[in-house]
Amino acid sequence: MGFLKFSALAVLLLSAYCWADNKVTDVRNDVEEDLRDLSVSELLEKANSNQVRSDDEPALIEGDIAIYNDARQRGKRNADPCTSHGCKWVKSTDGKVYIPYTIQNHLNSDEKSIITRGLESFSSFSCIRFRPRGSERDWLSIESRHGCYSFVGRGGGKQIVSLARRGCLHHGTVLHVLLHALGFHHEQTRSDRDRHIKVLLENVQSGMEHNFRKISTLNQGTPYDYNSVMQSHKYAFSKNNQPTMLPIPNSNVSFGNAQKMSRNDIERLNKLYQC
Repeated sequence: MGFLKFSALAVLLLSAYCWADNKVTDVRNDVEEDLRDLSVSELLEKANSNQVRSDDEPALIEGDIAIYNDARQRGKRNADPCTSHGCKWVKSTDGKVYIPYTIQNHLNSDEKSIITRGLESFSSFSCIRFRPRGSERDWLSIESRHGCYSFVGRGGGKQIVSLARRGCLHHGTVLHVLLHALGFHHEQTRSDRDRHIKVLLENVQSGMEHNFRKISTLNQGTPYDYNSVMQSHKYAFSKNNQPTMLPIPNSNVSFGNAQKMSRNDIERLNKLYQC
């Protein structure tokens, strides 16, 4: 009799657990449905807004680019030019660029599979090969921290890439953050930006103006790309719901809507790493 009571209780508890788990899944699916049509830039902004980061996390510029807390390092690792003198991942003798990584165990199997899909996709269009870390000195530690962010290029040692489980685990977002780790900055900070984008600083949030500074980027001979997965949307850092960027000369050109890497994104990656 006691066994039957225990069995009935176990069934009830299991049913309650499954019901609760299904409810969480339903809510998560509803959220994913709401986000499905957003661009990568919009997803990043949503994921990184109102985040309170812990003391051991880096400062961010441009919303999702980590910078070194050591003042001597600032400006050395936050732009494409660093790839010409030390922050590019090294090519192997077989022509492939192997980048070691770990995915922290606080991410579950479904979350890891989204990240792994992003990592593995690079092998289909480049010589980049992300592979689980062995004993390599430099590697990417992929973790769920506060928001989505990465340092630009290879920084040395353990290098954190944050892909928070809440908001960052979308295929295009994973690719965007990994492109930062490979050495790429945002499109609107390109050295030739002013021929293609007009920045409207009067609409930018106070204290965020630095996010629109141009950088002496290595553009790999590729054209400015409004459809790049690295191009932010027209209202980025807006304080008044007015555009902070407009394309020129035609202000009606659509931009910042990418949900995946463009042909130019792929071309400049392959040119940088001589794939």
